[in-house]
Amino acid sequence: MVEEENIRVVRCGGSELNFRRAVFSADSKYIFCVSGDFVKVYSTVTEECVHILHGHRNLVTGIQLNPNNHLQGVYVAAVREFYLSVYFFKKKTTSRFTLSSSRNKKHAKNNFTCVACHPTEDCIASGHMDGKIRLWRNFYDDKKYTYTCLHWHHDMVMDLAFSVTGTSLLSGGRESVLVEWRDATEKNKEFLPRLGATIEHISVSPAGDLFCTSHSDNKIIIIHRNLEASAVIQGLVKDRSIFTGLMIDPRTKALVLNGKPGHLQFYSLQSDKQLYNLDIIQQEYINDYGLIQIELTKAAFGCFGNWLATVEQRQEKETELELQMKLWMYNKKTQGFILNTKINMPHEDCITALCFCNAEKSEQPTLVTASKDGYFKVWILTDDSDIYKKAVGWTCDFVGSYHKYQATNCCFSEDGSLLAVSFEEIVTIWDSVTWELKCTFCQRAGKIRHLCFGRLTCSKYLLGATENGILCCWNLLSCALEWNAKLNVRVMEPDPNSENIAAISQSSVGSDLFVFKPSEPRPLYIQKGISREKVQWGVFVPRDVPESFTSEAYQWLNRSQFYFLTKSQSLLTFSTKSPEEKLTPTSKQLLAEESLPTTPFYFILGKHRQQQDEKLNETLENELVQLPLTENIPAISELLHTPAHVLPSAAFLCSMFVNSLLLSKETKSAKEIPEDVDMEEEKESEDSDEENDFTEKVQDTSNTGLGEDIIHQLSKSEEKELRKFRKIDYSWIAAL
Repeated sequence: MVEEENIRVVRCGGSELNFRRAVFSADSKYIFCVSGDFVKVYSTVTEECVHILHGHRNLVTGIQLNPNNHLQGVYVAAVREFYLSVYFFKKKTTSRFTLSSSRNKKHAKNNFTCVACHPTEDCIASGHMDGKIRLWRNFYDDKKYTYTCLHWHHDMVMDLAFSVTGTSLLSGGRESVLVEWRDATEKNKEFLPRLGATIEHISVSPAGDLFCTSHSDNKIIIIHRNLEASAVIQGLVKDRSIFTGLMIDPRTKALVLNGKPGHLQFYSLQSDKQLYNLDIIQQEYINDYGLIQIELTKAAFGCFGNWLATVEQRQEKETELELQMKLWMYNKKTQGFILNTKINMPHEDCITALCFCNAEKSEQPTLVTASKDGYFKVWILTDDSDIYKKAVGWTCDFVGSYHKYQATNCCFSEDGSLLAVSFEEIVTIWDSVTWELKCTFCQRAGKIRHLCFGRLTCSKYLLGATENGILCCWNLLSCALEWNAKLNVRVMEPDPNSENIAAISQSSVGSDLFVFKPSEPRPLYIQKGISREKVQWGVFVPRDVPESFTSEAYQWLNRSQFYFLTKSQSLLTFSTKSPEEKLTPTSKQLLAEESLPTTPFYFILGKHRQQQDEKLNETLENELVQLPLTENIPAISELLHTPAHVLPSAAFLCSMFVNSLLLSKETKSAKEIPEDVDMEEEKESEDSDEENDFTEKVQDTSNTGLGEDIIHQLSKSEEKELRKFRKIDYSWIAAL
């Protein structure tokens, strides 16, 4: 039974890896990066997280390796807006340099954005909003200082870093290109393009053999000195906005949500790493803030992960809407989703919701979409096969509406027999077989924001949350309101493995959690202040191994775990375990008894292999079998010294070679032979003088060490006696 501690809110992974500049270890084998409340240590070769450094109870703001008694620097440089300040430690003075302000249109983007100091020379490099890089010299004198300009970036320079020797300067920005300025000249520059996202930080290893770049999509790229990317450490991609919400892939149990532009990302909550990206829009992304991009707005899994529906849209003006719905089929051979059907303009206005019928007894895959155009549409999978090929596709089977109100939400009951569609303030119930309208619910409490059916023993209830802060529960058998409560629900998610429903409300102070069953309005669990910021999405994730909480307040955590995403895209969850126990996978809990440079592979197999070696050594020490010397074997001599063109066939040589290595039956270990002789002495009552001589000779060989080359040769009479001993059955001793 689990010891029932207090439930706490913990970070469950997906923290920003690009929050601060990453730091290399002294031997360049590992890289340290800030990740929420922890510092993670990744291998620069395998990309695996090999350590998690704990200790902080809040966000880690920065990391730096111990300088190991290096001499203190001569000066430190800092930039802000249009000012560069250089503080000299020995003189205890500060020099300040100013660029033209934004009042001058010609120098409107002179703002400083970053700064770096040369490791050996008196030179300071500064990056600017206009994409220029300035190299400052002679800054000891406020009047005699000089600077030169390097310009390639068309947008602001995000970070700068000198190489260890100072012969090269690295720069990066929104172009997703790493630029290396060799000898600080514009003529000698090299590029590493197409890195995928804005470069925010650049780090250089102490040995100078590796670089690393931190990117805006929560990614770290390890780069060799010759500007070749060698490893990618990808965290949870933080998109500008999460339109799809949080979903769980029924196959991989991965968290699925918006990733990099136009993609769905599949993220493993157990290993805290991204599994893969699925390109939905399948168009080249143009990084231009003034350009209206195609957005991936909706997504849903159906038929236990066999189908995936996505919606993408682009709208420059109210009358110019580009809308497209795609249905993807899971392919077992490729272990991924393949585009099956593409539907242009499935509705005349934006799609507000879509859902699959995931009932176990459902014979035909069914998808429902709701739109602001006042209609909901039912899409079914049809067989389009002909004599030439087998093909299936999706087509519209039914179109429904209710008094031309906007359709805002839709969901199926657990058994798939009913469909609930909300039209602004009104909830309609439809028969999923005949598509007849069965009943309506209207409380006039505001537009329906969330809608879901109860599950298992509570499947007869329907819940709806309104924009006016009212939570309603209807009884589908009596077609009446069962209960309502005043609660400003922002997130409402049913647990797929129980009757529980989690609702997160928003107040001026923060967000609160309520867990309840639709059969009774009294909450099972309440936790105030789970987050100071707005919670946008939530999802229940089924557990692989159920917990065993007995307290009624904690039982909702037994079968599933609840995750939620805040406005700042922090992924959090509820747990009774400490963050270290919860977040650290088994492979990361292994403690290294050796120094840090020990490879991660050793952590998995090192101790096991060491134990095996110790057992093998003990076995070899006890074994006293003397192997024949290879130089005395005729087969080996013939194989090595005979010319190749006169050698017999390989099959003949192989059999002769193997036979020459086999030990003869008469060759016994010195430990075995005395045991046989001792047992025989106990068994036989009459011993001859010849047998006594034989025993003495064998006992003498037991004192022979492994290093001796002399092997006792048995006489013919001794061999005959030995054969007699072997024929005797000693199996009865095992029964004693």
